Amino acid sequence: MVKHIVLWTIKDTTEGRSKQENLLLAKHKLEAMAGKVPGMTRLEVGINFQTRDGAWDLALYSEFESQRALEGYRSHPEHLKVIEYLRTVRDQRAVVDYEI
Repeated sequence: MVKHIVLWTIKDTTEGRSKQENLLLAKHKLEAMAGKVPGMTRLEVGINFQTRDGAWDLALYSEFESQRALEGYRSHPEHLKVIEYLRTVRDQRAVVDYEI
């Protein structure tokens, strides 16, 4: 099993929307991938309620059957649509992938 975790910070305003509006839209777009990507067995998206220094705004936790499934996800059309949006609203991004 492969675990894929991504964290983002979101700009204060982008695309004519507030940070909170963009966070909710990002969460909705990410969650819409559930059940559409072959080999993805779990997907969770969370908006951080903490505002302390060093806190990230948005988190994606997902699990895949294999590294091959994760590679397929990276080029999946549903994922590419979400990436296109996130690139416009994100400030920073961190990612980790590991196998257990």
